Amino acid sequence: MQIETKKKILVIGSSNTDMTVKTPTLPRPGETLIGGEFKMGAGGKGANQAVAAKRLGGEVSFVCKVGRDVFGDNSIAGYLKEGLDVSRILRSDKPSGVALIMVDGNGENCISVASGANSDITEADIDSVADMITSASLLVLQLEMPTPCVLKAAKLAYEAGVKVLLNPAPACPLPDELFQYIFLMTPNQTESEFFTGIPVHDEASAAEAAAVLRGRGVKDIIMTMGSKGSMAFTEEGNFFTPAHKVQAVDTTAAGDTFCGGLAVAIVEGKSLREAAQFATAASALTVQKMGAQESIPYRSEIK
Repeated sequence: MQIETKKKILVIGSSNTDMTVKTPTLPRPGETLIGGEFKMGAGGKGANQAVAAKRLGGEVSFVCKVGRDVFGDNSIAGYLKEGLDVSRILRSDKPSGVALIMVDGNGENCISVASGANSDITEADIDSVADMITSASLLVLQLEMPTPCVLKAAKLAYEAGVKVLLNPAPACPLPDELFQYIFLMTPNQTESEFFTGIPVHDEASAAEAAAVLRGRGVKDIIMTMGSKGSMAFTEEGNFFTPAHKVQAVDTTAAGDTFCGGLAVAIVEGKSLREAAQFATAASALTVQKMGAQESIPYRSEIK
């Protein structure tokens, strides 16, 4: 009897070390605040999404590029501990990526990233993992690596019949060609406005922005709207998924956890409505803890 194997999720993206300071308020330009709480942990949108997908039940491979330094060594050790397949992680002579994060008493944050090795990912690197891309069930991408690499990976996946989930963050100009390769795009309100020029503040404006994206070739869009929840515009229909009402402590990895949850639900064959509900529950748990990866929940915590 043939045993069915788990469907694999491949995440290609960034790996950072997060250095977080929590203070009552965010400093204004030129202001120094004393007495903050400091934490250092693993981060990077790609890594966060890979860890989220793994903790939420996925079979996950992660490809990123790290420096030949202690941050890179520590990152790889952490991914191995999480159970990620990191057999094809790349090394760079540039330093590993670092993110400086400030969080206020309400859980709002501001982040500055030194990309380092993340910006050293090349199209040749993508070619070197083409076999992983074409054999995956779902490819998850973000925009913390060079855009030509995002395009190449998405095209390879699309041509092999592999679904592509793009979290378009941080927002940056994208080639028109890329949009046709995307199965599911997950912009927030700010990113939606960046890519469409339409300010998103309610269901009507969200639908208008989604129509622009779908007109460019994107199949489905789930637009995150912070504490309100998310709006979906899909071939299954349009629907709203309300957020859970919780006390937010730190929103740093909420969007990444949402994407990881979507990825797991999609490869398990759930509808996009069910996937959004699962991802919403996961992200609600994330914002109740400090940090990036340390705040990401496990599947057993989802109710």
